[in-house]
Amino acid sequence: MTPTDLRDRVQHVFRAEIAPALGFGGDDIDVLDVSDGVAEVRLSGACASCAGGIAVVVAMLEQELRQRVPEVDVVSAVM
Repeated sequence: MTPTDLRDRVQHVFRAEIAPALGFGGDDIDVLDVSDGVAEVRLSGACASCAGGIAVVVAMLEQELRQRVPEVDVVSAVM
């Protein structure tokens, strides 16, 4: 699987499965890069409003993503 394929897969999982389950809009999570087990994401909308909230959201995203895309170990929010 190429890095672009993995990034697209992670983006699809966020938009189609995780975001709706957690009550986020599909466009609130943008996957910037996936490499070496780290998914770098940019959060927007209500989930990006404060640093404490971002930490909670990232922890939830990470837990859900690990179950669906085992190649990803860590989710990192990029401002």
